[in-house]
Amino acid sequence: MRHPFYKTLYILLFFFLGSVQTAKGQVLISLLFGEKLNSPNLEFGLEGGFNRSNLSGISEAKGYGHFHLGFYFDIRLKNDLWLNTGVRIKSHTGAQNIDFYSLNDPELDAIFSRGTIERKIGYFYVPIHLKYHFGAEKQFFFQVGGQVGLRNRAQDYFLSSFINSEDASFELDIRDHIKGIDAGLSGGLGYKLRKGGVNLGVTYYQGLMNIMKTSSEAPYNYTSKNSNLYLFVRIPIGAGYKESNL
Repeated sequence: MRHPFYKTLYILLFFFLGSVQTAKGQVLISLLFGEKLNSPNLEFGLEGGFNRSNLSGISEAKGYGHFHLGFYFDIRLKNDLWLNTGVRIKSHTGAQNIDFYSLNDPELDAIFSRGTIERKIGYFYVPIHLKYHFGAEKQFFFQVGGQVGLRNRAQDYFLSSFINSEDASFELDIRDHIKGIDAGLSGGLGYKLRKGGVNLGVTYYQGLMNIMKTSSEAPYNYTSKNSNLYLFVRIPIGAGYKESNL
């Protein structure tokens, strides 16, 4: 019988590659096969929640909120020590209130020069944490590790409300200026409910990489790093997790 780690690795690779095609299909497969994946030493389920993102290196920029969705694996390594991983299929970073920069189009510049910009960058994030349960009934846990992301989209949204008191917007694809990979450190705390095995928690991620591609030309010639605060709910799929011992 293969170790749960190898089974998880195969399933994780399958889901991650498939995520490039469709996130909805992954969630459906998770619901269909989750029960078969769970065991006393392996827990599988869906993760979702709210995250607030920010970008460093951009003056006056402010963070803003998104919702994230994905799936997770908890693999028991020894007693109360687990490996937590998975894929955040829908996971955005970015910032708002970014100062206007020229679009090199006089008409567009006239419309949006007094407005602001929202930057939205989409990633498939793979967290890798060591997760330790503690407390009298082992319901509390902390986790520490890192996170690697594969960028799939990046847009700047130019916003203005100076045209006859109506809102105007313009979307600019900036993938050519954003690196395809992001990576950094993350950690957090949580609590596992006895009934249903649901995990509630918070995780903070700090990117260590400059996400901007090297450029000497404005407006992309600066260093910027991602950060994210995740509030999450993890829901085990299937009945197998009921047999696990914290």
